[in-house]
Amino acid sequence: MDVTAVAPDAFRARWEAALTELELDVAETEAMLAGDHVARPASPWTPPSDLGPLPEPLRARAELLLERQAEVAQRLSEALVLSRRQARLTEVLRAGGPRRPVYLDAAG
Repeated sequence: MDVTAVAPDAFRARWEAALTELELDVAETEAMLAGDHVARPASPWTPPSDLGPLPEPLRARAELLLERQAEVAQRLSEALVLSRRQARLTEVLRAGGPRRPVYLDAAG
C-alpha cells in the first residue's frame, strides 16, 4: 500500500508526530549538554519506516530540526574531545603519585 494514499490529514499527522518525537530527543540532548543532567530515554529514536515523503508544509520545520541536530552533533563532538583530554590529564596526575613540594619556605 502506498503510504501517501492514506488521508492527507492522517499522513501529515504521522509526520508531525515523528518530527515532534525527534525534536524532543534533540531537546533532551541539548539539555544534557547544558549540564541539566537529563535522563536519557531507554531506547534511542528510530525513524518510522513507512512515513513516505515529507509533506511540503513541514519542510521548514524539518530543515530547522536538521540544523539543530547538526549543531548538537558538533557540540557533542567537542564535549567528547574535552572529556578525553580531561581523562588523559587525570591519568597523568594519578600516575605521578602524590605531589611533593618543590620549595620549602624555611623563613615562613
